[in-house]
Amino acid sequence: MDTAEISRIAVRALEDIQGKDITVMDVHHLTSLFETMIIASGDSTRQVKALAEHVRDKIRDAGGEILGVEGGKGSEWVLVDAGNLVVHVMHPTVRQHYNLEELWGATERMRRTA
Repeated sequence: MDTAEISRIAVRALEDIQGKDITVMDVHHLTSLFETMIIASGDSTRQVKALAEHVRDKIRDAGGEILGVEGGKGSEWVLVDAGNLVVHVMHPTVRQHYNLEELWGATERMRRTA
């Protein structure tokens, strides 16, 4: 399964349970660790956790590999590592504070949803 397909699965999973401000960025030219980064927001720590778990489950169900999940219960930021794809699910205040889009070059954004 290629990175684009895994990314589509992750975005659909985030949209399934009302993930907000979904941004997909191509970062392959900035790091050799992964090709694509997705950043999304959840309204509460409970939703952040649920979004990350849903992404993890949908990628696994489609035959993709999950290398790890960092963060969890009570966390305002959960990272899902799917190899060439990394998904950050964050509470809006944490997302604003760390501003990963700017750090990783928002001009390279592939897709942003409302």
